[in-house]
Amino acid sequence: MARELTLEIVTPEKIAFKGVVEEVTIPGTEGEFGVLKGHAPLLSSVDVGKLSYTKDHKKTYYAVTTGYAEVMASKVTVLVETAERADLIDPERAKRAREKAEEKIRKLPKQDMEFEKARLALIRAVTRINVAGKS
Repeated sequence: MARELTLEIVTPEKIAFKGVVEEVTIPGTEGEFGVLKGHAPLLSSVDVGKLSYTKDHKKTYYAVTTGYAEVMASKVTVLVETAERADLIDPERAKRAREKAEEKIRKLPKQDMEFEKARLALIRAVTRINVAGKS
């Protein structure tokens, strides 16, 4: 069995986190799933949501957007478009983004291509607001 579990959270711009963790919880498109050391290998798509990991018995939260997760017995690699650690999220900015997206949604017909972009922006903003409250 694996002795440690290494987590890497990678975006196109940077490595948001790399380190040894006790466990990680990932928002998969088929539902949230947890990983401990020794997990069976798997590849999953990641949905917009809250990713968390436990290190030294302390949970850390990230707001992530879509991507993929590769799970191996001793390593989890999460490749996502964006990853923001909870303590670095500006809640007021996230609330403004939510209001802007809600306003766009109210004005646009559902058939408009901008409607879907606004809907996704709303989901991201709400996720950021929810994660910002976590420590």
